[in-house]
Amino acid sequence: MDDGVAPPMERLLEDVREALSDLTAVEDASHLRGAVLVLDDDVRLAEITARGLRRLGFDADSSSTLRALRGQEVLVFDLSLLASLDRAAQREVRASRPIVLTGATDPASRALASSLDASDYLVKPIELEELAAAINRRMAAGQR
Repeated sequence: MDDGVAPPMERLLEDVREALSDLTAVEDASHLRGAVLVLDDDVRLAEITARGLRRLGFDADSSSTLRALRGQEVLVFDLSLLASLDRAAQREVRASRPIVLTGATDPASRALASSLDASDYLVKPIELEELAAAINRRMAAGQR
């Protein structure tokens, strides 16, 4: 309104939309509870799990192959993938202290998860809230 004339309505609406978009991005970022990588041999199940974790406020990603973890990212790891990893990748998994998901309940699987220094061992099917609690415990332990 430099010359006493109101700006066009379209411009005002665009400014409001931009401001709301920026505000939404800031709010979304402030509600994120932490980064999570869900690694499962079943890509569909990994994505469903990651999507559920995103709804709970986590910055969750899914994959069927191991990638470099970001900063304090928590690894949710399907134990069945271990045999497909080379020694270097197995060391990366071990170093991350993963949350292990598996359909196996036998003592050998528990021992295998223990050898990975797993922070939790959850048997499928899992409840999303139980997984979220395990992720929160792992994040809290990582900050000490």
